[in-house]
Amino acid sequence: MKDVKYFAPSRTEEALQILAEYREKVTVLAGGTVLVPKINYYELKPEVLLYIGKLDLDYIRAEDGKLIIGAATPISRLAVSTLVGERVSAMTEAARQCGCVAIRTTATIGGNLANASPASDLATPLLITDADLILANVRGRRTVPINSFFTGPGKTVLKSDELILGISIPPVKGKTLFLKLGRRKAMTLSVVNVAVRLEMAENNSNTRRLSTGTICKDACIALGSMSPTPLRCTKAEGLLKGKTVDKAFLARCAAEAVAESNPIDDGRATAWYRKKAGTAIVTRALAQVSGVQI
Repeated sequence: MKDVKYFAPSRTEEALQILAEYREKVTVLAGGTVLVPKINYYELKPEVLLYIGKLDLDYIRAEDGKLIIGAATPISRLAVSTLVGERVSAMTEAARQCGCVAIRTTATIGGNLANASPASDLATPLLITDADLILANVRGRRTVPINSFFTGPGKTVLKSDELILGISIPPVKGKTLFLKLGRRKAMTLSVVNVAVRLEMAENNSNTRRLSTGTICKDACIALGSMSPTPLRCTKAEGLLKGKTVDKAFLARCAAEAVAESNPIDDGRATAWYRKKAGTAIVTRALAQVSGVQI
């Protein structure tokens, strides 16, 4: 590490200038929960380290009706933020289940997204909110929808001279929920995780067999650890919208969501198990948000 150039700027403009100068040689350091173990085990030898912890990117605020989260905000802050809990309860629950206390205290939301793990716990709650990522380089800023950010395992559309500044979440309608299945009950990577957002409408039909609040007005379903990238299940969402839901119908929609995925065998689970478990966990999530008993 003695040959590594290290920068810790206090201004965003300075950080972007360093990225513009060194580009592919730069490794961005925030919480370091993924990066530092790679360095320690000689999996990575960075030429230039750019620490962004002094750039004032640690914040959670409401702005023009949107929820804005700075890229260097620790996951532990997401887990206890009243503002996040009121706007996107799925994000709060995902943050609470992300790693151990030490990891949550150090790891940042921007680092979690830039790492682009297919099993990311924070990506799926953002996918169901249609969040945008705010990226910047010396030439200016651009906004990228979260649904277009991931391109493969460990890969994103982030350019070598760009930095994630924050995440913008529009007003969220309906209820959200995050559920996760791992090999342990805590401190584990997802075998499968799901985030769901449903907006339910009152049923005005005079038919007695239909109960109030069983029509799905809008739906979003996102899966993690089931494809090369975190995935929005648009076909399953289309099945739900405008329909009266019950136990059997939710199970059908869950099966459709899993059918859109492409899980693999790895050290945590087989693809077969992920499909079976994924169908069950999506059904459970849809039932909890819609109020249907299963």
